Amino acid sequence: MRSTKSITLSLAPMKMRKSRLRDDVYQRLRELILDGEISAGQLITIQTLAEAFGVSMMPVREALLRLVAEQALVPVAGGSVEIPRLTPERLVDLTRVRLLVEGTVAEWAVDGVSDDAIDQIEQIERDIEQAIGCQDVKSFVKLNREFHTTLYKLSNSRSAHSVIENLWLQVIPYHHQYRPDCRVKVGSNHRNIIQALKERDRQGVGDGIREDIQSGSQYLLDEVELSAQAAS
Repeated sequence: MRSTKSITLSLAPMKMRKSRLRDDVYQRLRELILDGEISAGQLITIQTLAEAFGVSMMPVREALLRLVAEQALVPVAGGSVEIPRLTPERLVDLTRVRLLVEGTVAEWAVDGVSDDAIDQIEQIERDIEQAIGCQDVKSFVKLNREFHTTLYKLSNSRSAHSVIENLWLQVIPYHHQYRPDCRVKVGSNHRNIIQALKERDRQGVGDGIREDIQSGSQYLLDEVELSAQAAS
């Protein structure tokens, strides 16, 4: 059954540059999706977003069309959009691509790693463990993305990172639905990645990222299949 829950946004004021209004609205919408402010099951209207951003409806409409083209959103009746329903088939496909792309980029990152970068990544992991301990889902997902982003940027491949962000737009909204007690394995995966970074072990870093992606995707797959069984 399709959700009819509309979204309500309470946003901090954001300076929109007139010369880059369309891009600013688009980037802000991407961040809202990645940060869980727009979640699965919520309907999004152009008017609601325009009012929240304090802009006209035109740049919002154009930004939403871009996100629909990127498969981060889908149109629904009444001119609204929403995050698409996650099916097992779609999740398996996204996971296969993520394993290939992110695993490879993680291996490239080893060539650009420094002791300072490792210290930064270790601090992010400590923050993740604190978020897990506090059962702070929102902070956990955001910090987990920061962990991966910080690592991937060491590859110095802007093109690859752009591809990765587009993949995240399609999967991270569902990570915000994780139960707080299902994150224990994340710490183990991350510690293995950090150790491989210290050893400048390209294969170890790549394998660690692939295991991290696979374990997270398996949890999501289990949840999707349980939901489908409950609905049948």
